[in-house]
Amino acid sequence: MSNRQAEIAAALDVVPPFADDAALVAEIERRKTFIKNTLKQSGLKVLVLGISGGVDSTTAGRLAQLSVEELRAETGDADYRFIAVRLPHNTQHDEHDAQASLNFIGADEVSTVNIADSVKGLAQQVSHLQQLSDARRDFVIGNVKARIRMVAQFTIANANNGLVIGTDHAAEAVMGFFTKFGDGACDLAPLSGLVKKQVRAIAAHLGAPEHLVQKTPTADLEELRPGKPDEEAHGVTYAEIDAFLHGEKVSDEAYATIVRTYDATRHKRELPLVP
Repeated sequence: MSNRQAEIAAALDVVPPFADDAALVAEIERRKTFIKNTLKQSGLKVLVLGISGGVDSTTAGRLAQLSVEELRAETGDADYRFIAVRLPHNTQHDEHDAQASLNFIGADEVSTVNIADSVKGLAQQVSHLQQLSDARRDFVIGNVKARIRMVAQFTIANANNGLVIGTDHAAEAVMGFFTKFGDGACDLAPLSGLVKKQVRAIAAHLGAPEHLVQKTPTADLEELRPGKPDEEAHGVTYAEIDAFLHGEKVSDEAYATIVRTYDATRHKRELPLVP
């Protein structure tokens, strides 16, 4: 492991590879305990999370549902609950995956907020967007979608005196692969420190459908490139990112790409600058 690999892994609090099934189960229990303690310490009783149909939100959603079920059993308080939120922009091209995810999660409540009108309304009021190329405008509006989804989730959480869950994990954090104050905004991030293959392993252990566990990850924010794979945006594969974070040897090209991207996206992982 290089010094930079060790430095970055430590900064992201990366969880070592699971030694065996017992270690995986222990990590699941640790994550559920974190969710339960965070909710109890907040004095609130509701969790909210947007469900996209990808493995990250599927995993975080199921952990959230299991956690509130355990809280209800442990405390006798039926007010603990989890609200899963669908946040499509018009019709999501992989809506069938989102529905399969919801069926697996078994949330106490499912709410749907179509963000299309909100995104369109804002875009029409921002004249600066009109001077951009089609590709650049599409990219900027993609970030608007992520931020509107954040607003919707926090609105639902506020209305129910709850907390918003985020799905960020180490393999996304190292690449800064989230929208600042969009999907990067949350009250708790129970997948933090895990690499992608560990998220998949947890999902599989919890019983998630195989096609969701192995689904090609996509942020799906761009209209001109619907379903664009994360790895295409990264310029490296998740297998390479995971290997890097676990201190394994990767190609010089992958190493340079990951380190360069980590340094360039540092501002996303830090609090706003102050004097």
